[in-house]
Amino acid sequence: MIDALIIGAGPAGLSAAIACAKQDLSVVVIDEFYRAGGRLLGQLHQEPDGTWWNGIEEALRLDREARALGVDIRCGVSVYDVSRTPGGWNVSTTAGEMETPLLLIATGASETAVPVPGWTLPGVMSIGAAQVMTNVQRVRVGERGVVIGVNILSVAIARELQLAGIQIDRMILPPASSITGNAGLPEEVMRALLRVAHLAPSPLLRWGSRFMHSNWMQSLAVRLYPSRGFTMWDIPIQLRTAALEIVGTAQVEGVRIAQITPDGQPISGTEQIMPADFVCIAGGLSPLAELAAVAGCPFAYVPSLGGHVPIHNDQMQTALPGLFVAGNITGVESAKVAMAQGKVAGLSIACARGALTDLSPLTDAIRDVKAVRQRATIQFHPDIDEGRALVEKLALAPVAP
Repeated sequence: MIDALIIGAGPAGLSAAIACAKQDLSVVVIDEFYRAGGRLLGQLHQEPDGTWWNGIEEALRLDREARALGVDIRCGVSVYDVSRTPGGWNVSTTAGEMETPLLLIATGASETAVPVPGWTLPGVMSIGAAQVMTNVQRVRVGERGVVIGVNILSVAIARELQLAGIQIDRMILPPASSITGNAGLPEEVMRALLRVAHLAPSPLLRWGSRFMHSNWMQSLAVRLYPSRGFTMWDIPIQLRTAALEIVGTAQVEGVRIAQITPDGQPISGTEQIMPADFVCIAGGLSPLAELAAVAGCPFAYVPSLGGHVPIHNDQMQTALPGLFVAGNITGVESAKVAMAQGKVAGLSIACARGALTDLSPLTDAIRDVKAVRQRATIQFHPDIDEGRALVEKLALAPVAP
């Protein structure tokens, strides 16, 4: 029998496998995608210091290091059930049943769907799908497109599409509704963007954002926000414009838009149709935690972590014996944080297996997660530290067997 099974070959899963293998454990990693790397494969952006973060190269580095250490990585394998056994865990996969004493679930995050009238037309895709098609598959998603949904993820990916020579006509909001929530409210969207204003290419935008910390200033800024929006990398970001409908017959032909009030309501007489041959919808990310739920893991709803997350401690252990979690399943953060968490999970697994006699590497790895988080240039959700503290507090509470 193997020492540990890891579900997910993304940054967290591969980093955990490397940490386990360095302690001489026998590890198998499975992933439903045809190659290892997870969300790393689509990432390509410039850091504030001018260096480039190339996710494909980082994924290759982790994959090669893991394989060199003897990790068995099996891609193209899907998991559809996880259940406890007297000796650990049984994992049902498309390649058969697998038994393991220790299990790590590192399934990452999924995109949140935002329904917009006309979103079933060919040529409409999630912003993440456009990223994968462009950066991984090297497929041009279109000539001229509109991004519906303005958030940290969509702004970053819009820039990646632009670097690939694809024209992003504009970025606008989805229609305000109970489903779209804050994503359709200009003031809430502005508040979220201010958290990453330090990444703006314009010194004027970076300087001006320093004066926007009070609520009344943010409200005033939304009311004075120009209808044409502000541009980042020559991409208009229009917080006072919303998509009413994606139009077309056999495929996307355009987007019907309208100017909106500060509370997201369409302004009569401002409707027009913008030509486009593709549309990207960006609803943000939420933890992909279904397998942990199937396993019976206790959960908590923590908005600052992206939604429902499995309860776990700072060693990435859940309340269930032998079950660990790491990466975006525990809360949506950057790939660098996921890698640091993966290392913690791998060392915790080694400790549980009796292969780690000196606990100082585990202590150092836990401390490094917090340091990496503090250095992160992008945070997908506010109050991430408070969210992490809440989950760790819940992990200390007694749980019924």
